[in-house]
Amino acid sequence: MPIDTNDITGLILAGGRGSRMGGVDKGLQNHDGLPLAMHALFRLGPQVGHVMINANRNLGAYEAMGVPVWPDALPDFAGPLAGWLAGLEHCETPWMVTVPCDTPHFPLDLVSRLAAAAADADADIAMAVTREEGRLQRQPVFTLMKSGLVESLVAYLHDGQRKIDRWTDSHRCVEVVFEDDAAFFNANTLEDLQRLQSG
Repeated sequence: MPIDTNDITGLILAGGRGSRMGGVDKGLQNHDGLPLAMHALFRLGPQVGHVMINANRNLGAYEAMGVPVWPDALPDFAGPLAGWLAGLEHCETPWMVTVPCDTPHFPLDLVSRLAAAAADADADIAMAVTREEGRLQRQPVFTLMKSGLVESLVAYLHDGQRKIDRWTDSHRCVEVVFEDDAAFFNANTLEDLQRLQSG
């Protein structure tokens, strides 16, 4: 059965340290006159039924974007999985999809393609994959998952685990190949951000 858009909540991951960008709050960095997280919000919003943001700093600035904001439940910037957990704990739809705050040009059909693949494969998780120099490269922060996986993720994180792939591979996970790898270009550093501006 196809997955209805309204059954999917989008989570924008803006909870990182931004260490490769000098410790700044990446989601609030300006790109074409708007914070990066706003670009993600405008791009993700039409693809899902609901949107929320995972952030650990400057919560007021994120709340001003008009969607719910949830910090990590785990301390010390514990990585993307901690953001996933924050989202899953507050997700009220059967599915949740994640995107990072620093990739403003991700595909406009990202969610529909992940959802179609998950439905076709009867999978718990669908993850975006790109081709880089002929090799398939996972894009693990672009992932659709069943919200019922929350207890599995809690157990995994409480076990001290942090690797995304190891957790996703423990469930029925389908990979979805996107040919446009440039759409997944993310601003990890200030130089990357400048490349985005000039692009």
